[in-house]
Amino acid sequence: MSSLSDLKSKLILLKSKLSYDDNLIKLNDLKLKSEEEDLWKDQVKAQEILQNISDLQKNIENIDSIESDIQNLEEFENLLKNEPDTTLENEMVFNLNDLNKKILKLELQTYLSSKYDKNNAIFSIHSGQGGTEAMDWAAMLQRMYMKYFESKGWKYDLIDITPGEEVGIKSVYFKVYTNYAYGYLKHESGTHRLVRLSPFNADQLRQTSFAKVEVSPVIENDNTVAIKPEEIEFSAYRSGGCGGQNVNKVSTAVRVVHKPTGIAVCSQSQRSQEQNRNMAMEVLLSKIWAIEQEKQSQEKKDIKGDNVVAGWGHQIRSYVLHPYKMVKDLRTRYETSDTTGVLDGDLDAFIEAELKL
Repeated sequence: MSSLSDLKSKLILLKSKLSYDDNLIKLNDLKLKSEEEDLWKDQVKAQEILQNISDLQKNIENIDSIESDIQNLEEFENLLKNEPDTTLENEMVFNLNDLNKKILKLELQTYLSSKYDKNNAIFSIHSGQGGTEAMDWAAMLQRMYMKYFESKGWKYDLIDITPGEEVGIKSVYFKVYTNYAYGYLKHESGTHRLVRLSPFNADQLRQTSFAKVEVSPVIENDNTVAIKPEEIEFSAYRSGGCGGQNVNKVSTAVRVVHKPTGIAVCSQSQRSQEQNRNMAMEVLLSKIWAIEQEKQSQEKKDIKGDNVVAGWGHQIRSYVLHPYKMVKDLRTRYETSDTTGVLDGDLDAFIEAELKL
């Protein structure tokens, strides 16, 4: 176990790596913006500003709390030097262990140093091979990730959802608002495989299903990806799904199509057509960015002679519910038999293992 002086040195280094002083300035600037009279003219932007304030405050308060713990333990340590006491020494060991865990958790953020890691994320789930089974599996993943977001206290919007014909979902899109949302979630991208006894088969045969998770950053004020107005086809419909189910009497939901790629994006989570259009354009920009990144990644693999196909068909994690219970990540080799906990959103160990890989 690290000594108190070691933990204090680690915190000083972490404060520098995590731009603690810069974040104090950024928080002050955002608070000033939040006090502007026209803040709520753009509700999406206003929500992002308030969410960023909340996230920065949490990060700053977390570091301040750890710093306060260190100061208290320094006083405790001095007291023990003058007045040794077995009970208090045991309490000191317990508190040091607790402090060590907090600092290890803080260290995770230092693994998030890529350009877009701090950004909000567009997170989507798509049913794959397996028909009805796959659509049910996609819905199970939707529930799992929503529970994970909620357990972390992350705000999210359900942008659009396409139900399955009988059960489950064909696809669902979220926007996740929190500092480092993309950094924490990006490694969840890929194919997730489920093995279980089929609840849709009278003979209860073992069934394998697939669903794909896609994660990309929300791109703002960046010239990396540019979309020309003439490349966009826009249409409005009544909320209820891109299929045209009429739920609302006003056509506030939108569908945008990027003509060069054929990518179509729907948004119906916001109250106005303009807000949904802005949300849809964010998702579209994010998806086009992901395509460009995949092209660049594939070009590098071709140069290096790497013939491994990335993406669809290359599972990253298996969830086995029969004949035994096991969730295993095929990249980090991390596994657990607590399948119920994982499907209830307990994903921290998987995400931390991938960040440290």
